[in-house]
Amino acid sequence: MRQQSGFTLIELIVIIAVLGILSAVAVPQFITLATEARTATVNGINGALNSATALAIAKYTAAGNTGTTVDMNGTSVTVNSGTGVPVGTAAGIGSALSNKTGITINYTTATAVSFQPSGGSSTCQVAYNGSTGVTTVTTSGC
Repeated sequence: MRQQSGFTLIELIVIIAVLGILSAVAVPQFITLATEARTATVNGINGALNSATALAIAKYTAAGNTGTTVDMNGTSVTVNSGTGVPVGTAAGIGSALSNKTGITINYTTATAVSFQPSGGSSTCQVAYNGSTGVTTVTTSGC
C-alpha cells in the first residue's frame, strides 16, 4: 500500500476558516493603531514643549533674570522679560525646540501657537501660550 502525504480537503478548509477569523479580529486592531500613534505624537510634542519651556526658564533664572534672550546650546531663544518663558514665535518656542521634524507649527499669534503631527487634523494638536508657557492638549480629532 502506498502512503500519501499532505493535507486533506477538510483540513485545508479548517485552516482557511481559522485564518479568516483571525484576520477579522486583527484588522480593526491595526486600524486603531494610527489614531493611537497620532495621540502619542501629540503627547510627545506636549512633553517636548514643557521641557523646552522649563529649560529656558532655568537658563533665564541662572543668568540672573535679565534680558529677553537665552542661549540654549548656541541657539538664541527669545523669552518674556521677567519670567523667561519662550515667546510664541519662531525665534521663541520654535528655537527652543531643537527637532521639529514631523510637526506642523502654526504661529497664529505670540500667545496662541499650535503644534500638530504632520498630516493630522486641526483638532489633534497642542496649543502653546507664549505668555504663560501653558500647553493645552487636544486629541479629539486624532
